[in-house]
Amino acid sequence: MIRTRFAPSPTGHLHLGSARVALFCWLVAMSEKGEFWLRIEDTDPERSQEIFTQSIIESLNWLGLDFKGPIYQSKRLEYYQKTVQTFLSKGLAYKCYCSRERLQALREQQTARKEKPRYDGHCRELAASKTPSQGSYVIRFKTPLDGTVQFEDLIHGLLSVNNAELDDLIIAREGGFPTYNFAAVLDDLDMKITQVIRGDDHLTNTFRQVHIFKALGAPLPTYVHIPMILGKDGGRLSKRHGATSILEYRQAGYLPDALLNYLARLGWAHGDQEVFTRQELIEFFDIHKVQKSAATFNPEKLLWINQQHLKNTDPKILSKHLLWHFSQMGIDSKNGPPLEDVLLAQRERGKTLQEVADKSRYFYQDLVTYDSKAASLHLTANRLPAFKTLFTLLSDLSHWEESILHKTLLEAASTSALTLGELAGPLRVAMTGDTVSPPIGTTLSVIGKARVLLRLEKAILFLEEKHLAS
Repeated sequence: MIRTRFAPSPTGHLHLGSARVALFCWLVAMSEKGEFWLRIEDTDPERSQEIFTQSIIESLNWLGLDFKGPIYQSKRLEYYQKTVQTFLSKGLAYKCYCSRERLQALREQQTARKEKPRYDGHCRELAASKTPSQGSYVIRFKTPLDGTVQFEDLIHGLLSVNNAELDDLIIAREGGFPTYNFAAVLDDLDMKITQVIRGDDHLTNTFRQVHIFKALGAPLPTYVHIPMILGKDGGRLSKRHGATSILEYRQAGYLPDALLNYLARLGWAHGDQEVFTRQELIEFFDIHKVQKSAATFNPEKLLWINQQHLKNTDPKILSKHLLWHFSQMGIDSKNGPPLEDVLLAQRERGKTLQEVADKSRYFYQDLVTYDSKAASLHLTANRLPAFKTLFTLLSDLSHWEESILHKTLLEAASTSALTLGELAGPLRVAMTGDTVSPPIGTTLSVIGKARVLLRLEKAILFLEEKHLAS
């Protein structure tokens, strides 16, 4: 069975680059009816925070990347420490007592000689008689001194490096806490991970991890290192390029399927198709076709894809997301029309769901004031007779349907010697407080009879006061 894993460290919120890795892991597992696991790599007590763990989980849940787990490394410390002792007893690792001062001096000397900073193996063959009886130490893995280490990557092909370029990595810090490269290998083995999919910034780590796999006598998983995402200026993606945390995209009104669609298309293609449903991504995605070069983040393209999903997604699916936005805005969506009706009326009028929500307040909240410019231009005293006629006609309607409302508006306009446009403009302001809304018949239909009559009555009073004042 195919098993993939997403293994973030809880040192920050989930961002685009990491979400893309999680998506690729999920797609590979789902396309093969395999398993996608979440592993929280929280062995660094100084940097790991529970708030970030919960943020990562919330982000994955919102994206709909259903996972097994999570598995927490912090709950497996005893196992890691036991394995470290096994490595020590077999001569695969050793205690390093080098002080920070010595290591800093060594690094400065190597830098001055224009050498790559690396540990010099000072404690590697330290005789037992010379081992300090007391003092702090770390555990280092004995990297082979000669030969090469290599592995096959599905995107980059066969990769190799001379062992002489690798120093003896630390596998356990002071206090016995395992390092990333050591714990990750043990976890991947225990979890029976078949595909390790991660960013290509881990390529150097992989050479080191291959050595640990071999020391354990274990077969290698399949490796896939995904090129990173860059900003338009060619720099590493950051907030200055418009990249924010996944939950901030939710707050801004992006749809999870649109975000996944965009992330999948960064460095991968299926013909000329740009917009994909979630099921299409599972069906068409091929990890072998991910390009080797870095992808460029384009916020305008993301916004366009979001707009396409907003237009074409089933309103029943969209409604749960719109409900969330209304709840964040303090709007009770039970006090008004069905969310699906609002979406059908409004989704062509915005690029994000937050924009749709902002433009839909008047369906659920009572109008307090009119936009002053709109009222001055449209709510003029000479529209008072038409409003009174329309109020009577609408009050008598037994069926509140858009087609019937349209005929009623035509009748009221004709009776008042107005065109439909001359009535619709003022009526739109009376219903929404401003000059922008869906077609007026649609707007009245969705607002509902009771609210329409109340707002029309308010507008009539407003016009009567304006008439008296003039």
